[in-house]
Amino acid sequence: MKPANGSPNPYEPPSAELSQAEKNFGAIIAKVFVLLLLSVGASFLAAKRMNLGEVPAVIIGGCIFGVGLFAILKLGRAPRELWYTFALKLFSVTAYKILNSTLVLWMAADLGFAEGSTSAIITAWALTMSVATILVGSVTDAIGVRRTLFLGVAICLLTRLVMISTTNAWVALIFGLFPLAIGEALCTPVLVAALRKVTTPTQRTVAFSLFYAIMNLGFTVSWFLFDSVKAEALPGGSLAMESLSPFRVLLLASLVLEACLLPFIFLMKREVSAPVEGGETRTFLQSVKQSGKATIDVFANLLQQPGFGRLLAFLAFIGCLKVVFNAMDYVLPKFVLQELGADAKVGRFNAINGILILVLAPLVGMATRKYSAWSMVILGGFITAGSFIFMVLPPATFQSWADSPAGQWIGHEYMGVAGPVSPWIVMIVAWQVLFSIGEAFYSPRVYEYAAAIAPKGQEASYSSLSYVPLLIGKLINGAAFAFVFTTFYPSTGETNPSGLWGVIGGLVLIAPVGLLLLSRRIRVKEEGRDGGTAAA
Repeated sequence: MKPANGSPNPYEPPSAELSQAEKNFGAIIAKVFVLLLLSVGASFLAAKRMNLGEVPAVIIGGCIFGVGLFAILKLGRAPRELWYTFALKLFSVTAYKILNSTLVLWMAADLGFAEGSTSAIITAWALTMSVATILVGSVTDAIGVRRTLFLGVAICLLTRLVMISTTNAWVALIFGLFPLAIGEALCTPVLVAALRKVTTPTQRTVAFSLFYAIMNLGFTVSWFLFDSVKAEALPGGSLAMESLSPFRVLLLASLVLEACLLPFIFLMKREVSAPVEGGETRTFLQSVKQSGKATIDVFANLLQQPGFGRLLAFLAFIGCLKVVFNAMDYVLPKFVLQELGADAKVGRFNAINGILILVLAPLVGMATRKYSAWSMVILGGFITAGSFIFMVLPPATFQSWADSPAGQWIGHEYMGVAGPVSPWIVMIVAWQVLFSIGEAFYSPRVYEYAAAIAPKGQEASYSSLSYVPLLIGKLINGAAFAFVFTTFYPSTGETNPSGLWGVIGGLVLIAPVGLLLLSRRIRVKEEGRDGGTAAA
């Protein structure tokens, strides 16, 4: 309706605009409703079908709803391939984490390897995966994202099947574990490339933030599944099998989750994942050869950069911080089972880290964005190292904590303990909480620092080196953990938990102390920040 003078009525918005707004709002409401149903369904399955209990079930449902709601509000108009990529990330990291947490226990129980041997094998496996990860970039360029994912998932499925089917140690390692490292390497970095292909520059920052959140969501879910499957695979459980040990059943669960990637790979458009022009003429081996040559050329160029040596020194110290994650995967499961019994739910301890990082990483990032990455890495490092005080002090020190209402709730409601709550339960929970706070300060800033000090045109090369700390952490794991375990926590005889966790905490402490003392020698000026030495 228009006034008599013919001018538009300011109280009557254009019908087309109103209709479009209503459509957008209706679509968001529909997506949120579907997400709510999915979250409630996941909680129900976790509580009733997987017997996780009400508290873990609510946590899983809440995490799924929170991450999903953020995605709908920020990336509601993104293409479907983005959501397929997120689904691939969720299933792949969940499958990988269950596998990784089972390896040491599987090698000891099913293959008969001693403590020192398992650590050496894990180190060699990590090196294999790291080298394959370096080479896989050019392979993806040659054959495309979709084909790389199919190849990687096929290798992961076949090698997991070998590991489940045999108890012959050498067959399991030669045809199972070590080829699996190549399969995992093919699946990991290619998802980052896929994410870049299916997002616009304006969507990319939010998409990568959500990518990181989904990774932690997958870790959280994997730890709860680890507990559930392990418990149900014991004699008398619904997943118990005469022909498979509980740890091989866990590997089977990892295989099933890995197979869930296949439908989403099929749904990806071919044009999104097409190889680069001329790439189809190169064979797989040619791609590997070219990738290796390109990597050598990149490193030769980087070695000539003035700030590169200081970056490597920085990353070497960060490798000591990353020891804490290897302790979560390879030390804590065995420690908990030996200290609290075979039915202890070790996964619920480690799930605390994933839950807290989902919340803390963005909050800490926003609160500390005015401070340099260097200073936040040092602060986070000291917090992480300080968390080991809870694992070093005698358990009797924390008996009052275990007897408190909070301790009883943690023990009975979250951990599902039927009898008295051991002080170790509240000690491990306190350790997880404090080192997660430290991780929220330092972990995202490591990547920021590597990019911020890079010379113009070298940003990608510098940022790609951010995986080095994880490799260094695994090397330290192989060199130190076997000795530490056999010395301070043997399977038989007197144990010394304070010595075990004190040595690991000391390795972590090397990082912030070293960075603080050597700041003038290895710190490089960050772009847009004061302090440090110029890289050029």
